[in-house]
Amino acid sequence: MIFRSKHHIGKVTRSGSRSSTVPRKTAVSQPAWIKQVLYGLTILAAVGAGVLIVASVIVAQTTKIYSANNIVLAELHLEENREIIPLENISPLIKQAVLATEDTDFYTHHGINIKGMARAALKNVVTLSFSEGASTLTQQLARNLFLTKKKKLSRKLAEIILAIQIERKYTKNEILEMYLNQVYWGHNAYGIESAAQLYFGKHARDLNLPESAMIIGLLKGPELYSPFRNYALAKQRQRTVLNRMAKLKVITQQQANNAFIQDLQLAQRKTFRYRAPYFTSYIVSQLYSQYGEEATLTSGMQVYTTLDYEMQMIAEDVVKNYVAKSRTPFYTSGRAEQNYNFSQASLMAVDPATGYIKALQGGADYKENQYNRCTQAKRQPGSTFKPFVYIAALEKGFSPNSIVQDSPITFSTSQGPYSPTNYTHTYMGNITLRKALENSINIVAVKINNLVGPDTIIRLARAMGITSPLQPFLSLPLGANEVTMVEMVTAYSVIANGGLRNDPTGVIKIEDREGGILFKHQVNPKRVLDENIAATIVDMMKGVVRYGTGQNANLPRPVAGKTGTTSDYKDAWFIGFVPQLVCATWVGNDDNTPMNKVTGGSVPAMMWRDFMKQALKNLPPVDFARSGDIPRRTDDDSSTGNASELPQDTGSAPPPDGIDPSGIDFKSL
Repeated sequence: MIFRSKHHIGKVTRSGSRSSTVPRKTAVSQPAWIKQVLYGLTILAAVGAGVLIVASVIVAQTTKIYSANNIVLAELHLEENREIIPLENISPLIKQAVLATEDTDFYTHHGINIKGMARAALKNVVTLSFSEGASTLTQQLARNLFLTKKKKLSRKLAEIILAIQIERKYTKNEILEMYLNQVYWGHNAYGIESAAQLYFGKHARDLNLPESAMIIGLLKGPELYSPFRNYALAKQRQRTVLNRMAKLKVITQQQANNAFIQDLQLAQRKTFRYRAPYFTSYIVSQLYSQYGEEATLTSGMQVYTTLDYEMQMIAEDVVKNYVAKSRTPFYTSGRAEQNYNFSQASLMAVDPATGYIKALQGGADYKENQYNRCTQAKRQPGSTFKPFVYIAALEKGFSPNSIVQDSPITFSTSQGPYSPTNYTHTYMGNITLRKALENSINIVAVKINNLVGPDTIIRLARAMGITSPLQPFLSLPLGANEVTMVEMVTAYSVIANGGLRNDPTGVIKIEDREGGILFKHQVNPKRVLDENIAATIVDMMKGVVRYGTGQNANLPRPVAGKTGTTSDYKDAWFIGFVPQLVCATWVGNDDNTPMNKVTGGSVPAMMWRDFMKQALKNLPPVDFARSGDIPRRTDDDSSTGNASELPQDTGSAPPPDGIDPSGIDFKSL
């Protein structure tokens, strides 16, 4: 019987003959009834494998991903990056790690582990699921070569039959060799040699203990645990492998501990297959989740996305340029100061009328760091959270010209007194809500939060698109809770779209290889804000850009937005919009080190302005819809000096220990 992979991968061959260095199994005499059973199983396996091999000759076809303006962003195919090597050219540490982690009894079982299968079956009965499989390395090899990964009983039975046949045909060392050369290690690397070169820039025979443990840890989920994508998660898996090896006494616990704390030097990734890689990798991950990796790479789908490639190029340039500028000194009153001290930035732009993502730049350089700060990073939003507070106040009957006193106050709470402060440590006395929002006055926002109730604000934020956990603290308006940029863009799009919510989407439609529709996005807006309330908060937020902390984002067209800066300058945001486009910008450091006094009204606002100035060049200026109920500005401070002279915005987060002393017990003003 010839074992032929659905990927056309079999065992290692040397000059067309079997290696004399790998011992052959000797035949074992068996009772006649066992021979009859095995003969029947062999026939079943042969028929099943034959069907699968015939099915596998359907020609794989490249899946293509397109931008909205028909630029090919990626071509996905099963062009495997693989170099097959003999077992003796693989580090013994790799062999020890994979056996310890994946199949401890590999050299003693005959393809299946009866005890392991019994334990798995018991757990599946208890949990009423099919989550446990107890697959041996041989079963995994059979599945990878001939079967799918769907958890079905029929597949498991076929896997067992094929595993027994593989064990009868090949020696243990040959099976281990085939497994290590066949398995997928992430980023289009198949086989241990390709993985060693990809992650560490060395041959598989030269991998040391910490490197071997990290690579074997990837088997649980190569894309999920990739050290290029999430180094911390990869280290967790490395620790699991090392501890397992120590438990089995393959290594000592001290060796495991030393290997874990050793610094790993990852290889530089040389090339990327994607245009707009932050956006495209985001789409690819969704395709993998929806259709599976194999179908995505072989089925010839045509994926049409929302990305405006020209806008994306502008976004990439703006982010890259401002991160480069952060390393140069800035000037205050003609005097050179330190640099801005931020190493990362991100930008996301969405059409609020459809939810279509037009640009998504998740970091300064995808080649250096693939972590997507638009979709993955949770950061404190600072005062960009305040519009939710003011919307809640408007819904409770407040007006933009309602007066609140900006003065020191102390709240008595179950955790002690809480005394919020303004960034400038100065107070403006009686002030309208409009002016308080324009100047990002912390005390007024906290007082409104206390009056309308934090639970009310949280319910509103949820309806507008914030899904991350929110704690009902008095400091809620100051952006103490962590959220993603996608969530904030969703919520601000509701404001820009007159109270209608469209969740951001990156895919318009997906066709199969014959042109049949597999998926088509339907724009289905949901009203979550009254249109008059939306128009009123837009009018107030226009004042932020025209008169307040966001003046560095001003454009010669109607613009609304809000600045945000967290305590200790760890995050700085500007989120703003015109009727046709919502855009969020953020700067900071992945390790949460503070920046050098960067506020949302400075660098992020200027980034936003530079992007929007170019992105909107072909879109005529359009004003927002107005409501006749919006009161005109009544205070006499409708103009101010230069933006640099304005009180700088900061939405102070809780104290450094992360404990919010405001608790959840509230007292009326």
